[in-house]
Amino acid sequence: MLYRWTRELHLYIGLFISPFVLLFAVSVFYLNHAKPALDAPLPAQLYENLYIPDGFDQLQGREAVDRARQILPQVEATGEIGFLRYIAEDRHLIFPVSRAGLETTVDVDLDARTATVTRRTTSLWESLAYLHKMPGPHSVAIRGNWVGTQVWRWFADATIYLLLFISISGFYLWWALTAERQVGLTLLATSAVTLFGLIHVVVR
Repeated sequence: MLYRWTRELHLYIGLFISPFVLLFAVSVFYLNHAKPALDAPLPAQLYENLYIPDGFDQLQGREAVDRARQILPQVEATGEIGFLRYIAEDRHLIFPVSRAGLETTVDVDLDARTATVTRRTTSLWESLAYLHKMPGPHSVAIRGNWVGTQVWRWFADATIYLLLFISISGFYLWWALTAERQVGLTLLATSAVTLFGLIHVVVR
């Protein structure tokens, strides 16, 4: 019974996560080998008479990002805010907004209540690389400030957990097949030697 259930789960969970694993696998080639040719940004757009929350000269972290998000619907932008840069000399607030397929930079004049917005469309490969890196370990205090990133984080984490299950269940299914143990042990030993050899070369 355990073997049958494990085999079924191994098969169907593997099928379910295969598109996500494929995305992560394919995007690695772009991250490792691509020399991206960045497209020119679209013409800048000026938005006026905006409602600008106060406190950007004092707030930091997630609270400042949450206030900046109130500006986004007014400038027709959606996505994850990467960081906030407040320039005290001329009271400007600059921040990038990213999502798969589009990068936006918002430059807000806090006193004039205007924003200059530039947008750049990204290629399929760039979009895949963006999904591969998000939400990522950087700027943890503000990461996940867009619902799209929050949902993607859940799927990315679920993919890893289910991949761990696939690996463990695959080991169990192999061990249950007595006739395949010798071949499996040989492959495991070869893989382990290769892995630790690469680690030794890289970290020495």
